[in-house]
Amino acid sequence: MNPRVMAALFFTVMCLIRTNVAAQTAESFVDPVAGLSLDQAIARALAQEPSLRATRTTVDVARGMQAQAGLRRNPSLSTEFRGEPSGTDNQTMISVEWPLDLFRRDGRVAVADRELVAAEYAVADRERLLAADVRTRFGEALVAVRDLTVLDQLVDASRRQLDLLRARVESGASPPLERDVVDVEVRRLNADRSLQIGRVERAMYELKRVLGASSAEALRLADTLEGVVSRDSVIAPSVIEPEQRRPDVREAAARVTVADAKIDRAEREGRFDMTLFAGYTRMDSSFAQYGLSSTGAPERVHGLFNYVSGGVTMTLPMFNRNQGEVAVARTERVWASATQEAVALSASAEISAARSVDQRAREAVRLYGADARDLARQNLSVVRQSYQLGRTTIFEVLAEQKRYLDLERGYTETLRAAYDARTALGRALGETR
Repeated sequence: MNPRVMAALFFTVMCLIRTNVAAQTAESFVDPVAGLSLDQAIARALAQEPSLRATRTTVDVARGMQAQAGLRRNPSLSTEFRGEPSGTDNQTMISVEWPLDLFRRDGRVAVADRELVAAEYAVADRERLLAADVRTRFGEALVAVRDLTVLDQLVDASRRQLDLLRARVESGASPPLERDVVDVEVRRLNADRSLQIGRVERAMYELKRVLGASSAEALRLADTLEGVVSRDSVIAPSVIEPEQRRPDVREAAARVTVADAKIDRAEREGRFDMTLFAGYTRMDSSFAQYGLSSTGAPERVHGLFNYVSGGVTMTLPMFNRNQGEVAVARTERVWASATQEAVALSASAEISAARSVDQRAREAVRLYGADARDLARQNLSVVRQSYQLGRTTIFEVLAEQKRYLDLERGYTETLRAAYDARTALGRALGETR
């Protein structure tokens, strides 16, 4: 291919890429009216996230096991026919057996009931973790959008300043060095902005993943980082201890009750049991000899007999009293009790640490406040005006602009810390909002 054609194509592609990047602004990812709010994102994830829907099937399984455990054992019916190959004698027998299942059914039902409770708490804990994950991904998107907003403002201001300097250089009012310095700064800011757009898009894709949404779906945010942080109110204390409200703590306690029920079931299965049985036999018997009937006529000797039987079969636990399963169930109970204690201690420590971090993060946000940022913007505006009046150099403008950018990024990190701290506190307290 002609080198000139290749160069033209390369220039065209670069222009298209630059145009696409320039078209992407912070407003492209935000829609205060039709966008997705944090509460809507959590509700959507809880309703349709695939892994949560898969976890919820364990509750349906537990309900099925509960229904199965409550069913009684089926009776059995047997029939038998016996015939004499070379004769006329035959027997027909019908028998029924009905296991009483004296002790075992209650044990099975108790285990199934408590397994269902534990499964429900396990699903609630998965919902708690998913809600916290959605908050985290939503916050990462908000942070990335805010950083992009600040960069958009600086790029726009720097471009206007560059246009002004170009005009001043052409008129001879400013040296070309100042124009070139600002040109380099604009290029640097544009590069930072291009990287930041990539961070925003990555955060949006991660958010879509936890929402259970397709990566091709158009998604915009209705909230801002400042709005969410300021909207989060202090979590009011509850009468119930915080660590006792958490579903994972409740699940651990439910597992202890499941272990108790398994011990009882194992002991019940080692007891005696009874099975009722009943039968009916019809016997048709005859002989080759002849006898006399009641009228004196000769007839073949023949008899038709009916028998009814019944009784009880008992299972006697003389050797196998289910000792092994009882020992296993008791060991599982020790494990479940230790696990419950560990989970409760972990939850208590997590709640205390989250409260402390949340309090400090809120203090840091208050220290920044709106006044400090307004003052920083005012300082940058004054320095720019002073430069236009010839009282400062372009290097002082760039230095002040860098201080302002550092302040905004620091404030963004503080907001992010406050947001993450409140997310961690909500997760520690077992909330799903």
